[in-house]
Order: sequence, then structure tokens, then C-alpha cells
Amino acid sequence: MVAAASRRHIGTDERRARLGRRHRLAPGVKTGSVAEAAAAMVVLHATDAASVYLEARARMADSSPASIEHELYEERSVLRIIAMRRTLFLVPLADVPIVHAAASREVAERERRRTIAMFAEGGVGPDPAALLAELEEKALVAVREGGEAATAELSAVDPRLAQRITLARGKSDEGSISLATRAVFHLALDGRIARGRPRGTWIAGQFRWSPIERWLPDGIAALPVDGARAELVRRWLRTFGPGTRADLRWWTGWTVGATRQALDAVEAVEVDLDGGVIGYVLPDDLDPVAPPEPWVALLPALDATTMGWTDRDWYLGPHRPKLFDTSGNAGPTIWVDGRVVGGWAQRRSGEVVPWLLEDPGAEARHAIDAEAARLEAWIGPARVTGSFPTPLEIELRTPQVR
Repeated sequence: MVAAASRRHIGTDERRARLGRRHRLAPGVKTGSVAEAAAAMVVLHATDAASVYLEARARMADSSPASIEHELYEERSVLRIIAMRRTLFLVPLADVPIVHAAASREVAERERRRTIAMFAEGGVGPDPAALLAELEEKALVAVREGGEAATAELSAVDPRLAQRITLARGKSDEGSISLATRAVFHLALDGRIARGRPRGTWIAGQFRWSPIERWLPDGIAALPVDGARAELVRRWLRTFGPGTRADLRWWTGWTVGATRQALDAVEAVEVDLDGGVIGYVLPDDLDPVAPPEPWVALLPALDATTMGWTDRDWYLGPHRPKLFDTSGNAGPTIWVDGRVVGGWAQRRSGEVVPWLLEDPGAEARHAIDAEAARLEAWIGPARVTGSFPTPLEIELRTPQVR
């Protein structure tokens, strides 16, 4: 532990300045591609298909849905993978081995145990583990031979893939799932197939599966876990630092021990944050950061910035109840110079409606209205609705309310 007197203090104003610059949201620091936007944020959240496009747009100097779609599915410079916290992320292609080793492999091991138990409970057997492995191979062959396939199409490959098992039997959330769904889930977690084009427009959330070789001809390179975790932490600190140990542990989904080990590996330096909290930065990142030019941004649901820390008071203020659902999922937010001042939603008419929860001043209000108009034109005829609507979104989508 470093003595308090010798620790550098990084206050909230400087944290907001770092956010504007490093998250590529301020003027003069925008990126030129989706891959650069994802790399700047380490990864982009990809649970909501539309949010991927809107996250990239917010950080790019120039873009359109068509240009982003081209980079995703023609250039294939990024890849969707499940990683930290069993969450779907968009990862720059060069960084896939790091994220896969640092997070996806552990998730894959844990989920495989869960699936085998699920099969056993659902009466699938007599050897659920062997059956899962066999069905994975059959699904993989079908995807490779066809070039791509939707999960539902795999039922024709082997009738067992179409078999369904009941989940949460007798409970309020009882449902069922096909064996094909779990087979492709594990193939993707293990890095053998990947999510390709959506089955629909750019806002669609169902994807077709393609062989991983379409992105990485030699597959995902195997890296040592400890080294990959250290590199992931280095990148997280470069983008999100200073952050607390709790922030990093939440973002990665690791244990306390794994988090501490990775921080030690990169020789992270303790700093004092406002409120008497200890944060961490990289050892070469102690110089003061000047504020960027004034900026505003309308960020989408589950944006990588909004979801970057678990301690959010320094940029969210008192607005959490309006802008997050009860499970901790962020809705669309309005940012001014590194702090959240409101939220927004798109109505069925296509209108993008901003709503301020505090007054950022006349100049910022005008900038927010102008950005809302630009975003509305950019989205065009599509209709963007998040998977986890927040209280403010629900209000804004009801025209008579606002």
C-alpha cells in the first residue's frame, strides 16, 4: 500500500477530461473505423445489435449504417464474442486472442458444466457430455459445409439437434431450449464458429453462424491466461483509468484474487480519487490530462462508456433510477463534458427525443438538440428499441407524456 501523502490525486474533473479524450467522444479525437472505436474502448458492448452501430457512430468522425455494416461483414475487422461477465462484445480482430484467453475460456468451462447439468436434468442422455460433444461436431460440419447456417436450420442435420428441454420447470419463468441452441453456443464460446450477418436489417438481433476461419484463417491463437489478463487490464486502465479494484473486478467478472494478480502484473499505481477512494492507473499515466473541447454525446443503451465502471456516481450523479433498469442495464444517455445530464429515446414516428434531468446551460442545450437531429437523420427509417427499457425510455416513447 502506497502512503496517502505520496499518492497522486485525480479528481472528478480530470476523470471526465480523460473520458472525453480516451473514449473518443470529444471533438478532434474521433476514430476513422469501427475497429478503431472498439480498440479505443477495449471492446464495445454488443448485446443490442443496434447499440453496436450507435456506439461506433458516437466515436467515429464519419459513418453510416451501411459503412459500419460493410466493415462488420465485408472487411470483417471486428468479431462478436462472449467474454467478460458472459456478455457479448465486439472485439477488434487483432485483440480476439487476448479477450478469448482472458475471459471467454473461463466462461466456456463454466457454461459447459452448466449445460451438461441442464441436459441431465432434462433427461438427455445417457451421457450428456458425450452427446453435447457429438452434436457440436455435427453442427460444426454443417456450418462449414454450408458456409453459414442459422440455428434453426441445424435441426435438419440431426433430429437430436431439434430436441427441446424444459428449463426452470414449474417456475414462473419456465421455458424450453433446443439442443442446437446450446451446441452452437458452445462452438462460439470455444472460438470455432462466430456470429455473421443478422437475419434482417442492421437492428436485427438474430445472426447466422459462420466458421471462425472466415475471420481468422488459423483460428483463435491460444495465449497464456495470466498474460492475456494482464494485457486486458493494461488496456482497460489506459481507457478507463483511474478505476477502482471493484470497478475492474466487476468489468472483468474475475475473482478478487485474479483481479489483484493482474493489477500487480501491470504494476498499476494507486491514486486518490474524490471521496477518499483509491483508484489505479498505469505507471506511465500519472501526468495531468487537460479538458478537451466542450462536447455532447447521445450514447445508446449499454454503451461501453456508461457500463465501464461499477461506481458511477462521478459521472451519473443522481440519475441512476431513471436511466438504468433494476438489473443494472444502462439505457440511452445524454452526456455533456463527461457527465450524464439526461436520456433519450426514439419514438415510433422516428423522432429522437432528448430529455434533460439537469440544466447543462443554454449552449449545451442547443448542442444536444442539434445532435439529436443528426442522430435521427442517421438512424433513418429504422426504429431502435433497447432490450432493457429504462423508466425514462418508457416515458419518452409515450408521446402524450413528454
